[in-house]
Amino acid sequence: MTTFDTECLRRAIALSRAHMQTGAGGPFGAVIARDGRIIGEGWNQVTSTNDPTAHAEVVAIRNACRELGTFSLAGATVYTSCEPCPMCLAAIYWARAERIVYANGRNDAAAIGFDDAFLYTEIALDLEKRAVPMHRLLAEEARAVFEEWAAKPDRVPY
Repeated sequence: MTTFDTECLRRAIALSRAHMQTGAGGPFGAVIARDGRIIGEGWNQVTSTNDPTAHAEVVAIRNACRELGTFSLAGATVYTSCEPCPMCLAAIYWARAERIVYANGRNDAAAIGFDDAFLYTEIALDLEKRAVPMHRLLAEEARAVFEEWAAKPDRVPY
């Protein structure tokens, strides 16, 4: 770890505290950096925006991608005040970040009421065993759209 890593993680922690104190949401902050500069910041805004996906990491990803004008954060590091939940971890993977540096762990989050154990368990289950029922319908109609995408000469691959 470098001094820059420490500075970025301290910034994420500061964001978590500052925005928790203003009532923006839970005590979570995130910073994304690439090539020695911060390109995005975020803090939990779930309750202030009524958006259950507005976790610190997701907000930081949105801001970093907007700043760079791309959906790829290849080469970037995500600094987060807490180990990412399953949703945020998936978003980080989709964004292609290179690494994650975090402070609090999932057990620390669970101890203050942010327990993601259920989600980790659910993701590993077969579809028919999950708590939220899933029903497949109109697969052929939807597949036709996928086929159009596959044949689209100007599609942007990701």
